Amino acid sequence: MGGYIFRQTRIGKDGQPFLMFKLRTMYPEAEKDREKIEHLNEADGPVFKIKNDPRYTKLGKVLAYTGFNELPQFINVLRGEMAVVGPRPLPVEEENKIPLKWRQTRRTVKPGITSSWAVSGSHRLSFPQWMELDMKDIRNKSVFYDAMIIVKTFRLLIVNVSRTIFSF
Repeated sequence: MGGYIFRQTRIGKDGQPFLMFKLRTMYPEAEKDREKIEHLNEADGPVFKIKNDPRYTKLGKVLAYTGFNELPQFINVLRGEMAVVGPRPLPVEEENKIPLKWRQTRRTVKPGITSSWAVSGSHRLSFPQWMELDMKDIRNKSVFYDAMIIVKTFRLLIVNVSRTIFSF
């Protein structure tokens, strides 16, 4: 199940599953090896996040850190499964563990490539803070609000690319 494109079933609007695309950042057997590193999980709540995940390839770590691994999700946007701005789509098993009060609201909109969570510290935030930012994105959804998140995303992208370039 190798290749350059990683595909994973995620949950979208109205709870509909869809196949999300990313550039592969981890070795092909990474999903199977997750159980071996569960103890390294840095996130609270029902999600699994490790900032320096040992399953990253060297190039994959750069792609993930800069956010370039997300580019294939524009295919999902063109297919109508995702929006540019919205709550980040989660793998099925994680999505189904989110408390109902947040899960129901998250499923009222298309998931997004970027979000307030992504530009506000992502991995440093607690799970409740993440969910509250998702709720804020949903409540404030408008062309102006989405444009503001997109501008913040580009700024963060520039900063991360600059840091990556200067770290070599």
